Amino acid sequence: MSKKEEIILATLDLASEYGLKSLSMSQIADKVGIKKPSLYNHFDSKETLLKEMYQYIRDKSKENITNTINSEYFLDKSAYDILYESVINYKNMILSDDSLKFYKVIYSERTISNEAAEIVIDETNKMINATKSLFEILNNTNKLFIDNIDIASITFSMTIHSLIDYELDCKKTNKKYDKTTIKKYIEWFCNTYRKEK
Repeated sequence: MSKKEEIILATLDLASEYGLKSLSMSQIADKVGIKKPSLYNHFDSKETLLKEMYQYIRDKSKENITNTINSEYFLDKSAYDILYESVINYKNMILSDDSLKFYKVIYSERTISNEAAEIVIDETNKMINATKSLFEILNNTNKLFIDNIDIASITFSMTIHSLIDYELDCKKTNKKYDKTTIKKYIEWFCNTYRKEK
């Protein structure tokens, strides 16, 4: 493990325990076992460290993706299969231990931290843009007919994200929930936007 990676993971642990706002570079240096000036050799500010932590967590979480969806993938799959597997890949990405820890901090502090809010905005835009690209391919391969891809991408992305949050909240509080809700939503979406004859 590189020193930068060690610093990022130590920062993540501290942030999940104390929050970002009260976290100092001195605390991070102490946790890693280095002097504060040495920490600045790797990251020039807490904001830079936070941004690099986000990228690190995102890159590491991509290792949890089961299949890469490419042009050959689209040939023999239905729109439902493609969307469902994309959602499973997204869930696997965001539900890794480090990702959950990171997003817990970011989401809890987005109202008081510009850096956290910027990361939430960036992640939301990435999710919407990835969905938009997927919908364009589904349209071009005649699997769906979506006349307003921009709006469909926003509504699909935000609905899936909310359903995942709902599922996590139910699990955390031991509340019952319908485990097929995401599947049902994707089925409904595909039926609503099925290719017109």
